[in-house]
Amino acid sequence: MKKIETEILINATPEQVWAVLTDFESFPDWNPFIRSIKGKNKVGETLEVDIQPPGGKGMTFRPEVLKFDAGREFRWKGKLLFKGLFDGEHYFILKKAGESETLLTHGELFSGFLVGMLGGLLSKTADGFRSMNEAIKTRCEQLV
Repeated sequence: MKKIETEILINATPEQVWAVLTDFESFPDWNPFIRSIKGKNKVGETLEVDIQPPGGKGMTFRPEVLKFDAGREFRWKGKLLFKGLFDGEHYFILKKAGESETLLTHGELFSGFLVGMLGGLLSKTADGFRSMNEAIKTRCEQLV
């Protein structure tokens, strides 16, 4: 198993960050990493997610929503071809950090047979998380 986890402090409330994070229609306007999400943000539903890692090839995958706890946590799990080959559990966790600040934890747990062989992909993924974090921070702080 391999884990990528990033954090960023955003000068906005968790509710304000959540509103931006779950406004899938606006992703193409601001999000350099997750270019689009289609589907219902409800546990058990399947999403269609398009990502564009920096310097990497874009990918589309169809993860299942595992958790959608408004204002707190959004989590999904996807797989490459079939379960156990290369699986990723992506998550966003929001925590109130001050009167009008939010700590966003953005990460993914990778598991499966190919995890050890796809290290280069994972470093581009971490760069993508960081670029998305900066973009959501900018977007949220512009809106408040």
